[in-house]
Formats: sequence, structure tokens, C-alpha cells
Amino acid sequence: MRIVVDAMGGDKAPYEIVKGSLLAANQFKNVEIILAGEQKELEKLLISSFRPIPKNIGILHASQVVGMEEPGVTALRQKTDSSITKAIQLVAKGEAVAVVSAGNTGAAVAASTMHLKMLKGVTRPGIVAALPTRRGYCIVADVGANLKCKPIHLLQYAVMSSVFCKYIQGIKKPRVGLLNIGEESGKGNDLVKESYNLLKESNLNFVGNMEGMDLFEGKCDIVICEGFVGNVLIKFAEGIADGLLGALGDAASRRPWSRIGLRLLRPAVRSLRARMDYSEYGGVPLLGVDGICIICHGRSDFKSIQNAIKAAIQFAKHNVNAHIVTELEANHVEQENMAGVATGKGVC
Repeated sequence: MRIVVDAMGGDKAPYEIVKGSLLAANQFKNVEIILAGEQKELEKLLISSFRPIPKNIGILHASQVVGMEEPGVTALRQKTDSSITKAIQLVAKGEAVAVVSAGNTGAAVAASTMHLKMLKGVTRPGIVAALPTRRGYCIVADVGANLKCKPIHLLQYAVMSSVFCKYIQGIKKPRVGLLNIGEESGKGNDLVKESYNLLKESNLNFVGNMEGMDLFEGKCDIVICEGFVGNVLIKFAEGIADGLLGALGDAASRRPWSRIGLRLLRPAVRSLRARMDYSEYGGVPLLGVDGICIICHGRSDFKSIQNAIKAAIQFAKHNVNAHIVTELEANHVEQENMAGVATGKGVC
């Protein structure tokens, strides 16, 4: 098995990306890991900081980098030799099974759509992310790949996310909820109302509309929404988690008895912080493309990259894409029926 990593993508590239890749190479010795990036720079970094170099590490030369703030599609057209493009092209050629990137999300989505194409029955790809709840995690889809969704896209996200939960999360019959402003079926805009009807008629374990407060209670395993809403939701959750934990520490430091109480709660706080740490699950998959693309947080460190490579290996071993195509067919989901083709662009 071969996995290619965008070594130049991310706020902490290339050092943290390379470090995480080497840790994964030592952990998974039967997996070859290819670093996509400027060859001389990567060779210098490997020799100066990471000797001995594992035998299952290689380099794919790419002379350009798509910056984190660049418009994804425009940058890809101007930088045809970028590390993310070269990495995804390797997967498209069948010379690698997966790509891992902490770089520009818009560029990763656009390049994957362009070079890997869509799975049968999928119109637009969707990004899933894990949201911590009181009972574990809730998978949110889409969180940024498609801004202008149609009901068929939300149904496709629900089917793909259900397959992901079943084979990767180990949930036999995941509960699917639709993010809305109320639980009643008549609530929401036209997109949500029509999506509700499609989900209700599917063979998925659809449990109805979910309000924002329901997610943290663990009332569903998957929540479906359009990319703009999902992106805001997941970033708000990340920010509120950091803010609450920080506020707890600040409040406790003001009084001696509070500091003692915080010390007693330290194991619980440490466990909660770990559950909310994106590096624990590494990266999130771009579902719907005919290949494997794992997208990591822009601030990913070595631990996150190592776990993202592990996620790519699990995705490949469980043959998730083949199961997605089967489930889409079982739900009679076709690209051209009901809604046509999307016109939206990625958020990030």
C-alpha cells in the first residue's frame, strides 16, 4: 500500500508534516509513504533532522505550493506543479491509494474533483468531521465542500456518512439526523423540507430533524447539513471548546479553593480536552471522490498527520468507496435524478 502526503501543505509544513509521516512509516512498515514537495528542501530536512530515514519513505518532486489563503481553483490553474496536485495525480494514476493534506482545503477538494472524478451516483463530494458529544461523537456532513446544496446532495451525504460510520466507526445502524431550526417536519427552508422527505423515504436510519442543542446530547450519530452551515458549526464547536476550557482555568486560578478543586478535576479535564482535540482523529475524509483524500486541519502537528495516515489506511482496508456505491444503488440515488448537478464551490 502506498500513501502520498502533501508535505508542503499546512501552517506547520514541512517539518511537522514530515515528522508525522516518518512516525507513521515506522508504525506501518508495510506501507510506503511518499512526501510530495520540493525535493531538495525535503531531502535536506530529512538528513538534518530525521536520520535514520525509514526505508518506506520516498519523495515526489513538486516545485510549487498552494498557499493557505489562495483561492483554491485559481491557484491550481496557475500552479500546475503544486504539491497537492502532484499528490492527487499519483492517486489518480493508481500509483497510490490515498492522499493526506493539511494544506488549502479548497485546493484539495478542487484537485480531487478534477483528477479523481466522482464515484458512481455522486454529484458533489462532501467533507465529514467528528463533533464531540456527551456520548461520543457525531459525524457532521458536509463541512465545507459544497456551498450551494440541493436535496439530492444532502441525501448522498447521508448515505456516504452512514457507510463511513458503519465501516470505520463500527456503528451497525447509524442514526441520521437533519440539522434544522426545529424538530417538526414542516420547519425550515425549502432545501431542508425537501431533504427531509428524501431522507424519510430512504432505507437509512433517519431519526428526523435535529436542532443545534440536540447534537451535543448525542441524539444522532450523523447530522446532515449544507457546507456553509456545517463549516460554521464545526469551527464554532472547536472555538467554544477551547474557550470554555480556557475560561475554566482562568476562573479557577483566582481563588485558592478553586485551584484545589481544579487539581482534583484534572484527569476529567484532560480526558475532555483529548476528546475535543482534532489531532486525536487526524484528518477527515472527502467522501464521494473515486479515491481516498484525507483532509487535515491547517494547524495540524505531527500527531495529527500520523493519525491521518492511519485513517487513510483504515479507509482503504475497509474498501469504503465500494460500499458507498452499493448503498447509493440500494437507495436508488442517481446523479441526474431529482436535482441535477450542483453549481456550488468549496468553502475553505
